[in-house]
Amino acid sequence: MNTYKAPASLLSNKVILVTGAGDGIGKEAALTFARYGATVILLGKTTSKLTAVYDEICTKGGSEPAIIPLDLKGASQKNYQDMAASIESEFGRLDGILHNAGILGGLAPFEHIKQDIWNDILQVNLTGPMLLTQALLPVLRKADHGSIVFTSSGVGRQGKAYWGGYAVSKFATEGLMQTLADEFSESSIRVNCINPGATRTTMRARAYPAENSQLLKTPADLMWLYLYLMGDDSLEINGQSLDAQPKP
Repeated sequence: MNTYKAPASLLSNKVILVTGAGDGIGKEAALTFARYGATVILLGKTTSKLTAVYDEICTKGGSEPAIIPLDLKGASQKNYQDMAASIESEFGRLDGILHNAGILGGLAPFEHIKQDIWNDILQVNLTGPMLLTQALLPVLRKADHGSIVFTSSGVGRQGKAYWGGYAVSKFATEGLMQTLADEFSESSIRVNCINPGATRTTMRARAYPAENSQLLKTPADLMWLYLYLMGDDSLEINGQSLDAQPKP
């Protein structure tokens, strides 16, 4: 599957929401989805970064995106419901969600984890995506085929010392994906996870400050899988946790 080559029109006429769209993998996914024909809704907490992505998409001839400044850490259920109503009003439907936003929260021994940091990690990495998905389900059902993609991690499959709340949030993300995939298995909505693997991002640099980032894959190197799961070539894929950097 890692040899997948997306046709140029793969995402034509699709409307896709990307969280954490201001930088890193989220930014690259937004730019890539737009290049393949999608109208992208850019969600993130830093308006200036979203505006820069907006400008880049427009400069490159993509469909005009939409911007939703929202910090998942402080967002309420009503914020998500209002956002869903706005998306339905403006676009009429939603074809896909990429849950990319996340926080690391810092690495620490278990006995030193602070409750407020633990709460923030679970809020941004798990509860926020749950509430966002819940609010957007009626809009997703209006599409012919809806795709929900969560972001997982290797430490969400095998626990690792000192990764505390982040690892737990990713284990829970895998469980949330599997639960939703089973619940929607007879519907037009499919739900999957992507594990990006070691990638040249700011979060990775914080976790591994001594690592030579030039040896890592870039977000652009991973986009084959993001395109595959958002496009109609993956209609039969549901309930899977896939690696963007599969082992040979």
